[in-house]
This record gives sequence, C-alpha cells and structure tokens, in this order.
Amino acid sequence: MNIRQLKAFTQVASSLSFVEAAAKLHLSQPALSLSIKNLEESLGGKLLTRTTRTLVLTQEGKAFLPVAKNLLNQIDAAEREMKKRFALDLGHTSIAAMPSFASSILPKIIKRFHTKYPNIKLSVDDVLSDTVIDLVNADLVELGISFEPKHNGDLVFHPLYNDQFIVVLPQFHPLAKCHSISWSELLKFELITLQSPSSVRGLIEDTLSQHNIALNPAFDAHQLATVIRMVSNDLGVAVVPALCKEQALEAGVICREINSPIIARRVGVISKPITSLSIAAKSMLETIKLYSLELRD
Repeated sequence: MNIRQLKAFTQVASSLSFVEAAAKLHLSQPALSLSIKNLEESLGGKLLTRTTRTLVLTQEGKAFLPVAKNLLNQIDAAEREMKKRFALDLGHTSIAAMPSFASSILPKIIKRFHTKYPNIKLSVDDVLSDTVIDLVNADLVELGISFEPKHNGDLVFHPLYNDQFIVVLPQFHPLAKCHSISWSELLKFELITLQSPSSVRGLIEDTLSQHNIALNPAFDAHQLATVIRMVSNDLGVAVVPALCKEQALEAGVICREINSPIIARRVGVISKPITSLSIAAKSMLETIKLYSLELRD
C-alpha cells in the first residue's frame, strides 16, 4: 500500500467513476485500474465491485475509505510541517548558557534570531558553565554557551572570543585610581570568589598556582551575580569574567584590568556534531557566530 494507491482509491470511491478519477489524477484508465488492483491485492480483498453499468464500494471498501482519507490527511499534514521546519517557519531549539553570557549578550542574539525567525520557539537555561556541558552531553539542550571545556569528548567546541577577566572594586576603593591592577596588589585586600567546584574558580586557582601565588578568599558564593553584589556592599574585591562587566557597572562597582598574571579563557558554543543538530539549532549557531564576529570588529 502506498500513497499513489490511496489517492487512486479515494478518488475513485468519491466519484464512483474510473473516467472522472483518471482525469482528476492525470492518469490513464489502465494505470488507475492497476493501482486499485495492486491495492486490493496488498490488502487481501475487493474494495470495489464493478458491473457493466455501476461501480460501488464493497462493505470493506466503505470501511476502508475513511481510513484512507485520514492517512492521506496525516501525510499531507506531515509534509506541510516538515516543509515549514526546513524553511524555518516552524520548529524549536534549546540553549544552555552560563549566567554571565545569558544576562549580557544572549538577549541581543535572541532578539536578532526572533526577528528573522519569529515562529521558531526557543528554550533557555541559564546555568553554571559546568552544568552547560552536562546538559549538552545528556541531549537536554542542543547548544551550550560556556568556557572551553578541558575535555570535549564527543562534543564540538565552536570558539567565539577570548574573555579576559577583570577586577571589580567597591566605589572609592584605594585601587580605583589604577587602570590595571596586579594580583600582588589585589591580594592585599579581602577577596571574594566563586565557590569550588566551578570552572571560573578552577581557572583562577590554576593560573595563580602556575605563578606561585596562593589564593585565600575571604568569602565565596555560588553565583557571580552574588559575588558582584557583595563587592558593591564593600565586602571585598573580586576577579570575574569580562562578560560580567555590564552587570557589574549596573551594580555600581568599578571595573579595572587585572595583570601579572592575566587570566583569560575562550568562550564558545558547545554542541553535538553539526549533523545531529536541528535546522533551527544550526541557524541559531550561525546567528551566535555572526553576532560574536561583529562584537570583535
């Protein structure tokens, strides 16, 4: 049983005329008769009874007609849906992004994507960078935006840019007059960091360890937003990804460069191989890459 046979049967059953059905289907009468015959053989019995003057449905044909129409309607609906998906007029994709990216750059990217593809639905999870990788690995999201993982495994990392960390200081801090601050100067003050384990905390510890600098934070917190808020309340100083700069300035703190050593890490999109992504996810990935290129220019 195939689509051509179903169309042939429903057309003949509706008109009860091989001549009319053949004309509407643009088939010869022998070709139409062969389609009906092959359908009946595949189903195991007669759907139509033909005499010299009349053509009628058998009882089995009457029972099969609504089924055949329903199957054709479902096929038509499926075809329309898939065409819309491939044309990006319908679909869904999902993104996990670390909070510093989700609260700064991602909304602008989503706005651009939504303007171009208003019928594509998008789900966003703002989670810690380590969780981003877990969600992509578990197929819970198609795209993840995070720092470059140490071990990609089966994942693909699409680099966007380097995020150079910055110092955030309370208003009127003694170091506020400096354009760039060294770690030796910074560590004279109480330091606020992310809790372990986190990729940001791990990167800072690893980099300082390579320069024989010990990290002894006075406070730590689970979210960068909390770290920045603690700095704004004059509890100490902190070193955070530059992605947080806009959020930090909104909180009323001062941002400065950090050096000796500089801490930087690549930010990018993490995904399964491109061939496994939906059309919507591929288009979102291209939108993210293009926006990031514009930021660098």
